This record gives sequence, structure tokens and C-alpha cells, in this order.
Amino acid sequence: MIALRTRVAWLALCVPGLALAAVTNEPAQYVQQWPLQLQVAEAGAYRVLLDEAVYRTAQSPTLADVQPFNAQGRPLPAALAEVDAAVPAAELKALPIFALPSRAGARSGDLELIAERDGDGRIRRIQAREPGPARVQDEAPVAWVIDASALRAPMRALRLEWDRPSSPVQAELQVEGSENLRDWYLLDPRASVVDLGNGEQRLQQRRIALDSNARYLRVQVLSGQLPPLRQAQVELPGPLRPDATRWLVLAGQPQERGYVYTLPGRFPVGQVDVVSPDNQATRWIVQSRDSTEAPWVQRAGPWLAYQLGTGASGQRSPPQALALPSRDRYWRLIPDSGEVAAMPELRVGYRPETLVFIAQGPAPYALAAGSARVQRAQAPLSQLVAALRRTRGAEWQPAMATLSASAQPLAGPQALLPAERPIDWKTWLLWALLVGGALLVGGFAVSLLRGRGAAPTA
Repeated sequence: MIALRTRVAWLALCVPGLALAAVTNEPAQYVQQWPLQLQVAEAGAYRVLLDEAVYRTAQSPTLADVQPFNAQGRPLPAALAEVDAAVPAAELKALPIFALPSRAGARSGDLELIAERDGDGRIRRIQAREPGPARVQDEAPVAWVIDASALRAPMRALRLEWDRPSSPVQAELQVEGSENLRDWYLLDPRASVVDLGNGEQRLQQRRIALDSNARYLRVQVLSGQLPPLRQAQVELPGPLRPDATRWLVLAGQPQERGYVYTLPGRFPVGQVDVVSPDNQATRWIVQSRDSTEAPWVQRAGPWLAYQLGTGASGQRSPPQALALPSRDRYWRLIPDSGEVAAMPELRVGYRPETLVFIAQGPAPYALAAGSARVQRAQAPLSQLVAALRRTRGAEWQPAMATLSASAQPLAGPQALLPAERPIDWKTWLLWALLVGGALLVGGFAVSLLRGRGAAPTA
């Protein structure tokens, strides 16, 4: 009996380990792979731009089935990360500034501005005049006009400069815009500026966020006191990155409420557009979902999509940007108003993403994609990039790795089939232990009863 219990205990330790073996994350579990060419041999960290073939092969809505491997077939730490070089800083440009009489600034509704301008609209001289008798002017102005007529780009922010004050500064300002120095519209009703000192320490807030193309600005003090302004600067957008958006054209199928389209891969769709074979002017709603059983989710619209004429002289409405990129498989166009003469095509725009990985083990390396059996373990590589940029500069990036033009087949379509569910040996063993234990207890009970029932001999 002791030997039986020993064998059962040994099985309880050994069999579960055999039963719970998981599917290994190895190249044989993926559809195909692309060899990687490294720009720098010993960089350690690399970035690879995903192309259309990778998106068409991937099945996971989070691209968890896109995995780099080394020459031994071992998975490498990898993650999708934003590693583009930092956006160039905004350009600062000083603008002419003109102080207005303090009482005139305080009573802007009665203010009459007389400006002398050149042929381009730039102010040479400005004079403020109030109706009625002349007033004694305060020493410090409380309103200023800023000439932004020479700008050819929208203003992102206004920076005010003054000399170091002898007393703390805390004021609320009103910022207005104008195209002709006569009609003014509100840009910021209450902007706060601060300049506080404590010994050698200073707390300053002189920046006022704007998003305006106004030719002229007017700044007025609503409360508090502001020292005389020495300079006014505006922030202009820095150089723009080239537009990396790539487009796919999807053919649809008509249905009761509109037209349905199928995305041929896990592309991160960020823009949509409607293409018609003829002139059109229709309001559209765009919806998407990831399976035929899921409810539709509205992604854009209603917006007016128009197309007038063809060729270089034709006019088209701009694409619609989505609030968040989506990799949903199914998309639907629903006409909200207007007649649809022919079935439209749906253009979807996406920006290729970057996968960052750490080189471990021997080269060459390869990128595999497409699997319903395994997933990539997420690595904290965005934090790694941020940490290295703090030490090496904001422009640092991992070295470039590029995908080979031709893919190498691995498991093929078989990798898209879920792995067979293994036999649950642990459950069967537990039941065997329970049954065996019950039989063991029953055997003890029978032997005890037989021992008690035996008559003693004289």
C-alpha cells in the first residue's frame, strides 16, 4: 500500500509538467519572414519601418504577431514605438509693437486708431484718439497693438517681453485680432501672465497660446499691472515633416444602408476619402468593425465629399482624419444626404509604423509575421528610447534596419489556424487521484471490518 501511494505522488509531480507545455514562439509558428539588413552592425538597438506586405500578413489587431528572430530562431525583445526625430522647435519672430494711451486702452469701445501703413499693410506709425475732451494720460500704458501683417504663417503663440520688474507681476490680459484695425474679434478673453521673484529664483509665464492668422493683435490689461512691454514675439510652426501617408483604394459591395469594404490587412487607418467615377457632392458617414458580429462604430462624418471635374483642373474635398487610427477589418460608407450615382471607392490612408528591437544572439536577423498561435511579448522599448535621448540628445534614434524585398515562407496558411488544444492531463490526473484515493480509503475500511469480524480463537 505504501508503494502505491509513492507512485501516485510521483505521477502528481511529473505529469502536470508534461501536460502544460505551451506552444513555443519560434519562426515555424508564423506565415512568413523577411531577412533584415542592418545599417550599423553593432548598434544594439534597431528600428524597422513596417511595409505593406507585413500589414497584409499580420492577423493580430495589435500587431502582436509581428516578431523579430535571431539566427538561432530565438525571439528578440521588440515593441511598436514612436522614434521619429523630435519635431523642430517653433520659429520665434519679433513683431513691431505700439503702446496705446492707458485710458484709451481701458475704454476700447471708444478707441479710434489712426495708423499710417505702407503698401504691404505694415504699420509705420499709430495714433490712438478718443472722442470727447482730451484726458490726462497715465504713465504706464495698459494696451498695445502688435503688427503681424508681415507674417505668412499662422501664429501658434504670443510671447511678451518686459524688463525685470521691481515688484511682482500678476495680470490678466485680453487678446483680440483684426484685419483692418477697425473691427476686432476675440482670441483669448482672459490670458494670465506672471513674473514673480524670490531672491535669485524667478517664476515666469509670458506665453499666450494662439491659433490665428490675424494681421493685427491688440493686448489689453483687464486686471493687475503689467510693466511696459519691451518686445512681442510670436511662435510660428517649425518645418513640417514630409507627409508619409500611404493610400489604399478599396472596392465595396452595396448593402441596404450603404456600401461595405474589407481592409486587406492590419493597416492603422488614420484618414479616409471617397472617390467617385463622376462628379459628386454627398455627405457621408464612415463606420467600421472588426468582425461581422460586432456592432458598427462611427469613425468620421457626416462630412461633405465633393468631386468636380477631372485632371489637374478638377477640385476635390480633402480627406477626413480619424480621431484615432483603427485596424478594423470591415468599413462601411453610409450616404447621409445627396444622390449617389455610382458605387464609390473608399480610400484609406495610413502612416507606416516603426518596430524597435534589441539585437541579441547571432545574426542574421529576420522579421516574421502572421500567426494565430503565438504572440510577441511586449518590451518597454519606448522607455528605453526616452532614456537614451536624455543622455544622447533629443535627435537620437535606433539604427535603421530594412526589410528584404522578398519574403521567405515559413508555416504558410497553417500558421493562421489555432493550435490544437492539448489534452488536459492535469484534470485527468486530479480525477485519477480522487478516484484512487477513494478506492484506497475503501480498501482500508474493508480490511478493518474484516479484522473486527474475525472470531478470537480459544
